[in-house]
Amino acid sequence: MSDIDKTNPEEKDESLHDSIPVTGMYKDWFLDYASYVILERAVPAIEDGLKPVQRRILHAMKEMDDGRFNKVANIIGQSMQYHPHGDASIGDAIVNLGQKDLLIETQGNWGDIRTGDSAAAARYIEARLSKFALEVVFNPQTTDWQLSYDGRKREPVTLPVKFPLLLAQGVEGIAVGLSTKILPHNFIELIQGSIAILKGEKTNILPDFPTGGLADFSEYNEGQRGGRIKVRARIEEEDNKTLLIKDIPFGTTTNSLIDSIIKANDKGKIKIKKVVDNTAKDVEIQIQLAPGQSPDMTIDALYAFTDCEVSISPNACVIINEKPVFLSVNEILEYNTQQTKSLLKRELEIRKGELMEKLLFSSLEKIFIENRIYRDIEECETWEAVLETIDRGLDPFKPDFYREITTEDIIRLTEIRIKRISKFDSFKADELMRKLQEELKEVNYNLKHLTEFAIKYYENLLTKYGKGRERKTEIRTFDTIEATVVAANNAKLYVNRADGFVGYGLKKDEFVCDCSDLDDIIVFRRDGKCLVTKIQEKGFVGKDIIHVGVFRKGDERMVYNLIYLDGTSGRAMVKRFQVLGVTRDREYDLTKGTKGSKVLYLTANPNGEAEIVTVYLTQGAKARIKVFDFDFSTIEIKGRSAGGNILTKYPVRKIQLKMEGVSTLGGLDVYYDAAIGRLNTDQRGKWIGNFLGEDRIIVFYKNGDYELTSFELTNRYEANDVLLIEKFDPEKVVSAIYYDGASKNYFVKRFLIETTTINKKFNVISDHKQSKLVVVSTDKQPQVRVKVAKGKEQEELEFDLDMLIDVKGWKAIGNKLTSHQVLQIDLIQNEPKKEQTMEGAEEKGEGDEDIEIGSTVSFKVKKDEDEQLGLF
Repeated sequence: MSDIDKTNPEEKDESLHDSIPVTGMYKDWFLDYASYVILERAVPAIEDGLKPVQRRILHAMKEMDDGRFNKVANIIGQSMQYHPHGDASIGDAIVNLGQKDLLIETQGNWGDIRTGDSAAAARYIEARLSKFALEVVFNPQTTDWQLSYDGRKREPVTLPVKFPLLLAQGVEGIAVGLSTKILPHNFIELIQGSIAILKGEKTNILPDFPTGGLADFSEYNEGQRGGRIKVRARIEEEDNKTLLIKDIPFGTTTNSLIDSIIKANDKGKIKIKKVVDNTAKDVEIQIQLAPGQSPDMTIDALYAFTDCEVSISPNACVIINEKPVFLSVNEILEYNTQQTKSLLKRELEIRKGELMEKLLFSSLEKIFIENRIYRDIEECETWEAVLETIDRGLDPFKPDFYREITTEDIIRLTEIRIKRISKFDSFKADELMRKLQEELKEVNYNLKHLTEFAIKYYENLLTKYGKGRERKTEIRTFDTIEATVVAANNAKLYVNRADGFVGYGLKKDEFVCDCSDLDDIIVFRRDGKCLVTKIQEKGFVGKDIIHVGVFRKGDERMVYNLIYLDGTSGRAMVKRFQVLGVTRDREYDLTKGTKGSKVLYLTANPNGEAEIVTVYLTQGAKARIKVFDFDFSTIEIKGRSAGGNILTKYPVRKIQLKMEGVSTLGGLDVYYDAAIGRLNTDQRGKWIGNFLGEDRIIVFYKNGDYELTSFELTNRYEANDVLLIEKFDPEKVVSAIYYDGASKNYFVKRFLIETTTINKKFNVISDHKQSKLVVVSTDKQPQVRVKVAKGKEQEELEFDLDMLIDVKGWKAIGNKLTSHQVLQIDLIQNEPKKEQTMEGAEEKGEGDEDIEIGSTVSFKVKKDEDEQLGLF
């Protein structure tokens, strides 16, 4: 019999009753562990925005603070009295706080968040609390305390932070089944937001990243779950062969960014020659383009295929009353603002109590000395008699005090030294009490006007610490970049027409075109079937292929001209159609789908061209005319499934091209969206004009440059720098006013554009670094209104620019606008003579003119000279 069987049955039942199931143990242990990680490791408290390790570090630094720098190794040792989790975790947390450049002043090599370089060892670097931290983070009188882990010391439950520190620094943490990601926000904007909240106004704060860059916050969702931010590097075009990356997206480093660019190049998504990291004080990554690569297309490709654009998903989760709570950043700011107001109230109440106590004791001291109560105790023989004598001497004055006089107050009077009594100055005592009363009056006023006091507190913070903390991340609205459009042509498309194979691996077969491995391919077969498929190395699409090409979804300019034989009626049908949107790998019938139908003639026309063909009927046809021409421009463009028109009811022997056609779609209406600096055909922004073939766009920039560009939708323009953008007309005279930085005067000039080079900038003003283009117009008779200073008075003058100066060369200096000090220049807008249809549905009548919106711009010369200008 086993030992278990030998035990007493009653004892056995009792032991089973006390046991805990293993599943129950795991459940409890997991919940305890998850709760510990959430509350003590990963998620910050809303009160001070700090995780426990950060809070303990700051508390330890406050204990050590003597105004001098301390070795980080010493700070780590001091912090371990409160945070017993190893020096490595504490050291990493200190470096993280130091790199945020808000609470800790650093000395030594603290690493670089831009390059990813780590900090030096803790024994080499030093730190101390910043003046800002000492002012807003600490106050032992308003701090809630708890015992440290070993019970030997006190540590703060939370620090009494009078500032939205959580939103300023940002935080990221991963717990058990929970995570938080609050992005850093701008110091100045947070204070302005708190002031707005105190004034009862609504606010909406947006992140600001220390690495700068461009960001689209349209889907930020106030930092809550489900939101998303797109952050882009700032890429500048140094010349046609070189790009410069000036800022990098938050969360990336220059090394990781360069690695992503090299990988994209190796995969053939982009084509570059060289990448050079010139980062020193400022970020600069130089990208040298491969020959023949467009800078604008490459910039788009960098955003599409590398870490030059990243997507960040915020998730604002904080600890409130020892529970994780999901809030929006605006709600967190509201909470912190009200908390600051509450802390200021507590500080004022504490100060009020201190002042009243000082006044009370000063009054007691004055009464005690001036009424010589101290002499009455000389004959007292016991301590009790001394206290009773003093108390009796104070009786006539007790009704004037705000509280009862206690034994402790009387004992303090007995501790006054004889020297102080002998040197007591009643006038000085009254002066001190008067100052205390004035301060008490001010404290009482602030308590009654607490909101106003809190606003002044925030304004003082802004004045003292706001300098140099301006927004670094530029708020933009991004356009959607289609990867298939900007991908470099890293593959070649081949076709085996007879066997029905297409792909980039058929190198022994017929070459079609260069393409990208992201492209879709459209195929037309002799049986009248059409399908779109993803490009692959070798794919079967059906035998007897008559056309294959790269498919662009939604391309309304691509028109197919088709003649097919209807198998049932024997008629030859003709139609023009577009293929805009399809389901991949699904076959579509371009004929009526009858048995025996087949394609007789097919062309793909990228700009809607309509050719003329010659149709030859069979010799046995009963038609009187057996050879005739057909012009595709005589029929309309319809849908893919349309049956088409009857070309002939007689059998066709062959069809030959007679004459190449021209586009029947008319010009392309192009618009400029100033918000993103891009062209489009979706009627977003200002209409630039209707464009055909060789038409060009002219762009004038604030620095005095102009350039001619194509109307490709992939063109990029720095919206903040654009002063004028319109369709180029070489016959139009350009009128311009510019500020000459050397002479500090304004000059006017009129000239024709004589250059024809595309995508090259030419400067039309002086080359001084402070020179800038102020007004530019292509109106026939432009007028400006100029406000000038004549002594202490101001006067408005109007000038006809075409009367001030004749048309000269574009390199001419021009004439001086006025000898007086110029305060403001406005371009007087001319009313358009005729409205132009934007859709291009109506043809222009004889003598009609294109009305180009955005052909004139006005500019104010004052403190707001650098503000962004919109197009009129």
